[in-house]
Formats: sequence, C-alpha cells, structure tokens
Amino acid sequence: YHAAAYKHVEMLQTNVFSAIKINIIGTYNTLIAAQNSNVKNFVLISTDKAVNPSNVMGATKRFAEIIVSSKSKFLLKNHRLNTSIVRFGNVLGSKGSVIPILMKQMELGGPLTITDPDATRYFMTIKEAVQLVILASTISREHRTYILEMGKQKNILKLAKELILMNGLIPT
Repeated sequence: YHAAAYKHVEMLQTNVFSAIKINIIGTYNTLIAAQNSNVKNFVLISTDKAVNPSNVMGATKRFAEIIVSSKSKFLLKNHRLNTSIVRFGNVLGSKGSVIPILMKQMELGGPLTITDPDATRYFMTIKEAVQLVILASTISREHRTYILEMGKQKNILKLAKELILMNGLIPT
C-alpha cells in the first residue's frame, strides 16, 4: 500500500519541489521497489483531487496515477505485479480532514478559514476507506482505479456554517 504523500493543498502550492519529490518521484521509487522485491499487489492511495486537478497536490497525485497506470501492463506481464489505484475524498476523522480543522479553529475562537467558497468535497468514513483499500488489493487481477461511491459533494462553506450553527454560534 503506497499512501505516503503530501496532501495539504495550500502547503504544496508554495512547495512545488517537495510535492514533486514526494508525490511523483516517491511513487515511482516505491513502485520500482515493489517490482524488485517481487511484491504481488501494489495499491496507490490517491485523491479525488487528481480528477481534473486545479492545484499542485491534485496534479502531482494525478501524475503518480499516470506512472502506476502506464507501467501496469509491463509489471503484470513481466513481474506478476498487479497494480491498482484507490481514490478517496475527505476521510472523516483523519488528521487532514476538514471537519477537525474547522472544529479546532472554532475552539480557538475563529475565524474559520475557507480557501475557496465554491469548494466541494466528498466525505467517507475511515471504515469505508479501509474497506476500499483492502478490497482493491484482493479483487483486482488487472490494473484498475477504484472510486468509492460517496454520494453528493458537500460545499465546504455551507458545511462550515452548519458546524457553527450546531455549536450554538451565529455565522457572519
């Protein structure tokens, strides 16, 4: 399972070289290490931001997906290494999840920072994320990209306002 990545959008916008080093070169090196170690299944954990990326993080994760996809047939044929990609939305309760970040900002008295008022995200539970990763590594016999059905996207600004209201405060 290759989950290592920089995933903080704003940080990567100002640290492009680090994003390339970790998300692209790191993925390539991990894939080669898996090949050289006779690993049978390689699962890249990606992000929904890799679809039509609008930021450095999404673009570097998309590039990582392309690396894995482009080598998949060769690796399966010559090394019996099966590859798959799993795309996640926002995993509720994870360290980088937007809800704990907003809650922490609220605890500190605000303000709640919303980078883009039009931003939307899919949400899933940790249990759903784990199940998807395990499923991808056990059922895939040829390269595939797996995307969990996560329902409708939620607007982050609207979510922040709902959190404020649920905590007995009034959004401004």
